Formats: sequence, C-alpha cells, structure tokens
Amino acid sequence: MAGTGYRLLRPLLFRLDAETAHNLVLALLSRAPEAFARLLAGPGGPPRFPGYRLGNLPLGGPIGLAAGLDKDGRAIPVWPALGFGFVEVGTVTAHPQPGNPRPRLFRLPADAALINRFGFNNQGSAELARRLAELKASGGWPAVPVGVNVGKSKRTPAAEAVADYVTSISRLAGLADYFTLNVSSPNTPGLRALQERSALERLLPAALHAAAGTPVLLKLAPDLEPPALAEAVELAVTCGVSGIVATNTTLSRSGLSRDPGEAGGLSGRPLWPLARARILETLEVAEGRIPVVGVGGIETAAQVRELLAAGCAAVQLYTALVYQGPGLPRRLLAEL
Repeated sequence: MAGTGYRLLRPLLFRLDAETAHNLVLALLSRAPEAFARLLAGPGGPPRFPGYRLGNLPLGGPIGLAAGLDKDGRAIPVWPALGFGFVEVGTVTAHPQPGNPRPRLFRLPADAALINRFGFNNQGSAELARRLAELKASGGWPAVPVGVNVGKSKRTPAAEAVADYVTSISRLAGLADYFTLNVSSPNTPGLRALQERSALERLLPAALHAAAGTPVLLKLAPDLEPPALAEAVELAVTCGVSGIVATNTTLSRSGLSRDPGEAGGLSGRPLWPLARARILETLEVAEGRIPVVGVGGIETAAQVRELLAAGCAAVQLYTALVYQGPGLPRRLLAEL
C-alpha cells in the first residue's frame, strides 16, 4: 500500500463519499495502528532526519502531518511510521460538537484539491486528553512530537472565546508536546475575527499561561492581507509565542479548473501560489525571531526544499496524502 497498493485502493475509496472514505481509513488505522503502520509504510523503519527543530522542540524530520486529518488522535502511532517528523492532531474544541451538516468534504480530483466545511467536528478536548493519557500510559507515545490544534467551540460566544481555548489547553497541558491556536479556519462563524490585534492581545497571553511552558504556535489564514498578517506576527513575537503556522485553507477559488460552488476552505494544489506568497511574507516579517511552519498545497520535494531554504523550520502536509497516498512523506524525504 506504500506504493502500488494505494494506487489500487484509491479508486475504491474514491467511489465512496469523501468523508465516508476518510472515516473508514481512520477506523481501520485506530483498531490496529502498529499493524497498519507496518503495512502502509512498507519495509524498513521510519526515516529520521535529526537536526530539525521547532524552536526548542526537536523534530524527527522536516515534514509534519497537518491538523485536520486525525482530529481526535485516533491513529497517532501510524503517522511517524509513514515518515512524519511531527504530528498535529485536532482541531479540538472545549465542547464535543458534530460540526456542520453533511456533505461537508468534497474532492476536486482534476485540481488535486479538497473543499471542506467540517466546522471542527470532534469529540472534545476532555476525550482527547483521556486518549493521549492512555497512549502515554501504554508506552505507545511516538518518538516524534505530537501537537494539538485548538479551536473555539461553535456554541461559545465570541466574548467567551479565550476561556474556551484555555479550557482545552488546561486539559491537555502536560500531554501535548505543543499547541497550535487555530484562529484561521473559515468554517466556524466569527473565528477569523480572532486574528485581529485586539482579540489576539487577549488570547495569546491567556493561552501561554494555560500551556504552562508547553510551546504555543499561532495558525494564520492565507486570506489575511499583508498588513494584518504582519501585525499578527509582530504580536506573536512580542507575546512569546513559539512559532507561526502559515497557512490554513482559503476561501479563494483562484486556480480551480472548475468551481463546484461549494462553501468551505480550499486546500491542495490550487492553494500553493497563495500559501507560498503568505509564507514568504511571514518569514520576511519574522526575520528569524520566531520559527515558521509552512503549510498549503505542498506536494513535491521541490516545494519542501524551497520553503526550508527560505527559512521555514518545517512544513506540513494533508491534502496531497489523499491523492498520492501514504508513501508520500517517505518519497519526499528520499528526494530531499
């Protein structure tokens, strides 16, 4: 399945509704993660690229799993075996929530893209804390960092957003290796307003205090205009945030061969030009004062190499896995 196997399996998965296929794969992985890790990864142990760091956090390599694929941390042991040097689960919220009505995940095969409007469907931060604690107690915690992407519950009023983030972070402090504050998803009403300076001035110090020394990163949208992006990065530096994740999905439909007319965030190949521009702008503002993780439409070793050479501490993947399969991280690392 690391190569030919996935090419045979993909047509079967693509006959299913996108979210049904997603849930089926995760269910299989969660039932026997070690066995599936060996099956998916192929022969040999997982590759390791020592020397990469995210601030003070040592990574197993420069390519990480982006948030959104394993929302509830159900298959954590699998991802490092595929070659990921760090893993980000979530987005998780203080309250369990079903997310938006289905269908809410759409494949665009001609463009190697996805549109999603999940709306942070997850089992809640209390359940994730239980699952992470159980994994640690069983000795199954991987040798690479596991971060948690944290968002705001839909039912929580904007005025109480900070408390919502703090609740989740407090539950998970001491379990997660780092936190990422997701204020950039387009699928929770009002969430992107938390990228504004006045909101970040309240959120960032409170999140850092709740994290109790665990690194906290800030994830920003590709749709932010350069002045707003620069302001957010400067504030993150001032507050002592440990890194910037640039970027998230976009509301733009630029680059699509055909717009399906579905609302939600676009990811995959068409996002790359916009994400690349925002990543480079983020690096320019950061000036080496804060690490930057590059995300958005990455699918080739050339793209990874470009972002690392530009100054990114690491990169993350998600959508390309859907189209190229679980062998992708190892292929990219081999080319690097």
